[in-house]
Amino acid sequence: MRKGFTRNPKADAPGPRVKNYITPSGLQRLKDEHRFLLLRERPAVTQVVAWAAGNGDRSENADYQYGKKRLREIDRRIRFLTKRIDAAEVVDPEAPRGGQAATRVFFGATVRYTNATGAERVVSVVGVDEVDLDRNYISGVPPLARTLMKKAAGERVVLHAPGGHEPLTILDVRYERIPVEPFREPPGAQSAPRSG
Repeated sequence: MRKGFTRNPKADAPGPRVKNYITPSGLQRLKDEHRFLLLRERPAVTQVVAWAAGNGDRSENADYQYGKKRLREIDRRIRFLTKRIDAAEVVDPEAPRGGQAATRVFFGATVRYTNATGAERVVSVVGVDEVDLDRNYISGVPPLARTLMKKAAGERVVLHAPGGHEPLTILDVRYERIPVEPFREPPGAQSAPRSG
């Protein structure tokens, strides 16, 4: 039997809960998507599947086959969102901070820095569910965030990335509101009518 198909008892054992650091607006977006899938999208797709099942032979019924596939996708996403919401550790970037937590880079910081060519860039450190590269929102996982973590304005650091090494100078560390795009119903979504 190939190694990929054997069980690893250590991996199956319950370990420490991994925290999902997230901003309040990021958590709200996850909750809104969860609510939409559970209360609107899933019931609408279930109605289509029930209607298609009543049309006879299910093996050649495209509406039934697609509907069942879509239900599995919805259920998978609902389970994922439930786990992310349950593990959420909300950190409000606007909350008052004292000591080093107010001047150093931690979760929720907006950091302005320069690179070796003197070009300025601003990034905000957010949760993995809030990453938006178009808005320069990065999680604490990539090399850039790991390099900036726990540093303060005026410090010089070296970014060790797959593309090479780059010296950076931190100009400013702020804690302010980080706007996260709210959840929007996807175009073409099948949704049951809103109740109440």
